[in-house]
Amino acid sequence: MTPLLRGLDRLIGCIVAAAKWLALPLIVLLFLQWPLRDLFHKFSREANDLGQVAFALFVAVSVTAATRAGTHLAADVLARRYSERVRRRLNQVGNAVGLLPWAVFVLIASRTVVLSSVHDLEAFQDSGNPGYFLVKLALWLMAVLVIGQSLVEIFRPLAVDDD
Repeated sequence: MTPLLRGLDRLIGCIVAAAKWLALPLIVLLFLQWPLRDLFHKFSREANDLGQVAFALFVAVSVTAATRAGTHLAADVLARRYSERVRRRLNQVGNAVGLLPWAVFVLIASRTVVLSSVHDLEAFQDSGNPGYFLVKLALWLMAVLVIGQSLVEIFRPLAVDDD
């Protein structure tokens, strides 16, 4: 694997490893909404809004995390009978003709919406709290990570001892 590809693979791995920790604040924020609303009568909307941002970022990264773990888009029932080399080739083709073009399309199709949201620093509609633009940016995070992981999978060399 080339140093650039290895670096991209490591970078995506670090992002995935860091993003798993978003689950903890997400759980805490979702839990706190009710006591904050019912007992303290304040800050429940802020907890909800922060929870939405954490959820959006968590889900954006989890698509790539599932792909890296081999649990996403895996047709294991059929492919189990194939050799490792054939499965790797199918994976490369699937990434090249499916995931990569889809992720590029998502970036292009959402460009106006995401850039407008970021430019205006869009707030949450119900509460007026800042940060809704981060939810829309999470879409681009997901697409960029899918593009990066697809490139890693497409250009990852096949093992020498595979037949």
